[in-house]
Amino acid sequence: MILSTEQIKEFNKKSLTDHQNEFETLQNKLIKSEKNTQVIVKKIEDFQVAIPSWALGAGGTRFGRFSYGGEPASLEQKIADIGILNALTRSAGAISLHIPWDIPSDYKAIKELAASNDIIFDAVNSNTFQDQPSNKESYKFGSLSNISSAIRDQAIQHNIDVINIGNKLGSKSLTVWLADGSIFPGQNNFQLALQNTESSLKKIYTNMPHDWKMFIEYKPYEPNFYSTVIQDWGTSFMLANACGDRAYSLVDLGHHLPNTNIEQIVSTLMLKGKLGGFHFNDSKYGDDDITVGSIKPYALFLIFNELVYGMQNNTQNPDLAWMIDASHNIKDPLEDIMQSLEAILIAYAQALLVDQKKLKDAQMNNDVVLCQEILQEAYRTDVRPLVAQARINSGGTKNPLQAYRKFEIRKTLIKERGTHTLATGL
Repeated sequence: MILSTEQIKEFNKKSLTDHQNEFETLQNKLIKSEKNTQVIVKKIEDFQVAIPSWALGAGGTRFGRFSYGGEPASLEQKIADIGILNALTRSAGAISLHIPWDIPSDYKAIKELAASNDIIFDAVNSNTFQDQPSNKESYKFGSLSNISSAIRDQAIQHNIDVINIGNKLGSKSLTVWLADGSIFPGQNNFQLALQNTESSLKKIYTNMPHDWKMFIEYKPYEPNFYSTVIQDWGTSFMLANACGDRAYSLVDLGHHLPNTNIEQIVSTLMLKGKLGGFHFNDSKYGDDDITVGSIKPYALFLIFNELVYGMQNNTQNPDLAWMIDASHNIKDPLEDIMQSLEAILIAYAQALLVDQKKLKDAQMNNDVVLCQEILQEAYRTDVRPLVAQARINSGGTKNPLQAYRKFEIRKTLIKERGTHTLATGL
């Protein structure tokens, strides 16, 4: 299904007058606060979030998976779905492939299809947390950290294969997430597991093209309940430093213990020039991976406040790779992703409203009350007109979710693909 420019323009017409009134009202308010709305809107326009190839189908719990119908059964269909998202939002202009779930059979055709949907290929993701039919060795007791050199070599080669696949598509980064760890005390020697992981990552790093980056993700628990090898940002940071200048930590919002101060982690990594990527989701207990901003919207804003500050002041840190990493259990996956994109852009826009100079002055005077007021003034501002204006400027819809339902996109996908298709890799 392809949405035309004419369809989108026609949809926007019906609410354009109301939007313009809302935008002008907010613009006049922000002008009084010496905020340049044109600059803010342009930054929102430029903000692009990658959609992972595993996020287009129904997710699931440990107990079951319930299809929504019309799921993409091939990489081509996944790209088409992201094309729909990008046409509506103009902020989903990249796809992040998970290998071996989504290996192209025809690289030229896949690149052309992506280009026709105005989509680029973001980071490629390796998978050593599952045994594949072609594997000679099993990852039951770990992959890059395994005591067996044969198993480690297999996992290393898989990552090198993933790099080669990404290189053909124009990707420039590799994300490594490990399920390695132990379920019972005494099962692993912690130091040996960490040493093996570092050695394995270094071998992968040396096989990356010189213009590539490596993102090392971390997770404190589950699927290994007693210990995970890369359990926190400090371990990820240490491993990235050991690998080299083009290795970075990757922060996933769900991969933290309850009450972890994620914004402080973000700030520290950017200060050290080692924050490479960011995976968006939300969580109530730990790694729930649900819709961005559905549980902790103020925490998301505080994280973006540090991200915006870092992007403005930490030139030693590279441009960040943004991606949604959520599980769509009972929602239409495309609707869920649109809600996440909206929450991300709202938090980003709110953070752009923070008067950083005024905040710093208040901090230097230990005026705690004023510090809170400055942050909450930005957070309580309804920035949706700014986000909508950015979409309209880019050729998207004022309200993507309304447009999605108005055009009956899910109904069309079910008609085209059927009710029993399953997204690959899930």
